[in-house]
Amino acid sequence: MIDFKKFEKYSRPGPRYTSYPTALEFHENFTSDDLSKKLKNTDNSTPISLYIHLPFCRSACYFCGCNVIFTSLQEKKSRYLTYLKKELKILAKHIDTSRLVTQLHFGGGTPTFFSPSELDEVYTAIYDVFSNFDKTAEISCEVDPRFFSVEHMEVMKKANLNRISFGVQDLDEKVQQTIHRIQPYETTQNVVKIARDAGINSINIDLIYGLPYQTKESFATTLEQIIKLNPDRLAVFNYAHVPWLMRTQRKFDETTFAPPSTKLEILQDTIKFFENHDYCMVGMDHFAKPDDELFKAIEKAELHRNFQGYTTKGGAQLVGVGVTSIGDGSDYFVQNYKKLDEYEKAIDKGVLPVFKGYQLNEDDKIRKYVIMELMSNFSLDIKKLQKKFDIKFEIYFADALNHLQEYVQAQLLTIDNNHINVSATGSMLIRNIAMCFDKYFWHKSKEKQRFSKTI
Repeated sequence: MIDFKKFEKYSRPGPRYTSYPTALEFHENFTSDDLSKKLKNTDNSTPISLYIHLPFCRSACYFCGCNVIFTSLQEKKSRYLTYLKKELKILAKHIDTSRLVTQLHFGGGTPTFFSPSELDEVYTAIYDVFSNFDKTAEISCEVDPRFFSVEHMEVMKKANLNRISFGVQDLDEKVQQTIHRIQPYETTQNVVKIARDAGINSINIDLIYGLPYQTKESFATTLEQIIKLNPDRLAVFNYAHVPWLMRTQRKFDETTFAPPSTKLEILQDTIKFFENHDYCMVGMDHFAKPDDELFKAIEKAELHRNFQGYTTKGGAQLVGVGVTSIGDGSDYFVQNYKKLDEYEKAIDKGVLPVFKGYQLNEDDKIRKYVIMELMSNFSLDIKKLQKKFDIKFEIYFADALNHLQEYVQAQLLTIDNNHINVSATGSMLIRNIAMCFDKYFWHKSKEKQRFSKTI
């Protein structure tokens, strides 16, 4: 039995590393002209991954850290779709739309808060601009089971959707009341049946540990119920408590949160539970069946991480569409305006609605490679890194190696001349380990508190 009490000291603010450098480094000197050049100059053989942001929700889920807009006004949603279609037409002037598309993902907000006919309108607009989809393209959507119908599913099937991610978070009644998201098990059970009946053979379910009033026992009960639905994948996220950023999180009584040691125990129990039910851990918070492509990717050390989480579609240029959406390429990150009025003004001017972005330098690329390898595969091939970037690892990362020593001494990882290998327990603290290589994190200590805690 692991004594997780001794690991409570590692509960520190730190990035989740959906990017490196993190979004804190993005700046407004990166403009729409910069993005235009990046889009036009990318090699035509580079595939495209499309992310479409539909930001609206009817009401707030208090735990949520996403960029959402709460509304019950139909005209607000209709207006947004008008501008989304305009953005797609502007985008078509800056990118070769005949390039191969390997991924299309809808996120939010609540994408299915839009009606089936509105979703059909969005899909049609996308396929009018981008028509060259790979036969094996991943076409997916994040779905709130409380807003999903057979009619939604029919539209998605018409659009060749092949993967759905259902948000559940927790099935305990008290937890659901506290987080302001009442969603009985039967609701989730019903939508999974709708998806299965439509032939969807890749279903993901999102859960969150660390929510108010959660206990080891209550979360174990949630897992027992969820496994009956036989999902193909699961994402079990660590709740990110950032009340200074998300006002709704201020409604929580922080004394109702489990301590870090209990959260680690919940994570360990979760890993054991899914392994006992023939799922394999993928990255720091995903689980998949052995025949799933996510697991096959980690076996080959080919798993990738980006703003959409873990993916097998590495090497694609991520193009974000919609308010607040984020895109990236081999040497840049970019984000659209976060406020609707600013987003609309840019669209009305006929320009890409870029709010800010970041151009990676050579050091960024090296550190990004290391951090993403650790976050994805829990290991680093040092020889491969040295050959790829023509560096001497022990010299270039002398400071990082010094930071790593506490994790070596705690037997959370091993380092030799060829590899860094993270242990099973160390994988639960992979954010801490990755932070050792983050130049910006150590040089900007006063900004560290802007991150959620790693445990």
